[in-house]
Amino acid sequence: MKKVLVTGGAGYVGCVLVPKLLEAGYAVVVYDLLLFGADGLPHHPQLQVIEGDIRDIPSFTAALKIADSVIHLACISNDPSFELDPGISKSINYDCFEPLVVACKKNGVKRFIYASTSSVYGVSDAPEVTETHPLVPLTDYNKYKGMTEPLLLRHQSPEFTTVIIRPATICGYSPRMRLDLTVNILTNLAVNKGQITVFGGSQQRPNIHVEDIAELYIQLLETPKELIAGEIFNAAYQNHTVSELAAMVKKIVEQEMPEKAPITITTTTSNDLRSYHVSSRKIKEKLGYVPKRSVEDAIRGLCKAFKSGKLPKSLTDDNYINVKVVKKRGIK
Repeated sequence: MKKVLVTGGAGYVGCVLVPKLLEAGYAVVVYDLLLFGADGLPHHPQLQVIEGDIRDIPSFTAALKIADSVIHLACISNDPSFELDPGISKSINYDCFEPLVVACKKNGVKRFIYASTSSVYGVSDAPEVTETHPLVPLTDYNKYKGMTEPLLLRHQSPEFTTVIIRPATICGYSPRMRLDLTVNILTNLAVNKGQITVFGGSQQRPNIHVEDIAELYIQLLETPKELIAGEIFNAAYQNHTVSELAAMVKKIVEQEMPEKAPITITTTTSNDLRSYHVSSRKIKEKLGYVPKRSVEDAIRGLCKAFKSGKLPKSLTDDNYINVKVVKKRGIK
C-alpha cells in the first residue's frame, strides 16, 4: 500500500482530499497543527493524524517514516492571517520550507507536490496569465509563496520528483469549512443576510471547486514522473469578475432557496486589487486535467449544506474565518 503524508491535512482542502486518498487505496498520515481540530477527518484504519508543527523538522522527519509521497498544503493560508504576525507567518510559510523539503528527500520520499497559489501573479491585465508570467506579489503571503517555488525546484532529481500547483481561489463545501473565500463569502451573505456586499467588483478572479483540486492532487500522485518533474501548473476552471460571481450567487441561491428572494447586491470600494485571468491550458494539454465542477456547482453545494444544517452560526462562528482562529490561538 502506498503511503502519503499530507501537511495541513486537517484543513479546508485536506478534509476533502484525505477521504478521497483513502478511497483510492492510500495509507495517509496527516501532519497538522490542528488549529481547527480534526473533526472534519474520517475515522479510518489507514489514517494516522499527528499534531505537529512543520517548523519542527525532527518531529516532521519522524512522521515521514516510510512515506512515498508528500502533499504540502500547510501554511498560514491567506493575506489577513499573514498580516497578524509577519514574523511567525514567514517562519511557517518560508523559513522552514527548504529544510522540510530536504528532510523529505533524505528520507526516501519519491514525490513532493506543493500547493502554491495563483495569487503570486498579483495584478495583470494580460488576457491569459500563464505559468511564465512574471510574479507580482502584493502581500507578504504571495511573495513568500513565490519565493518558495525555486527552493523546491532546485531539489528536483531523478529520485525526487517535484511539482508545483498554483490553484485558483478554491470554493465549495468542505467538512472543515472556510467562509473567508470569495464564492463562499458571497453565498453565506446571500443565504443568511439576504444581501451581498461586493468590494470593488471589476477584479478578475479565477476559481476552482475544492473537490476538483483534491482530485488533481491524487492525479499528480499517479502521473508518470516524466510529465510533471520540475513543472509548475496553474489550476483554475472559471475566471469571473467579483461582480459576476455575486450575480451568479444571487441567481442560484434564489433558485435553491426561493424563500430567501429577493437578494440584493450592494457594491462598495475595495483595497484588494488582485486581478488576473489565469490560463490552465498547460495542465490540460500536458496532463489532460480538466475540472469537472463549476462555480455554480459550488454555490449549489453550499446551499445544500446550509439547508441540511451543516454550517451553523455561519455569520458569527470564528472557526469559519482563518484570520480569527489564528489570532485567537496565538501561534508562537
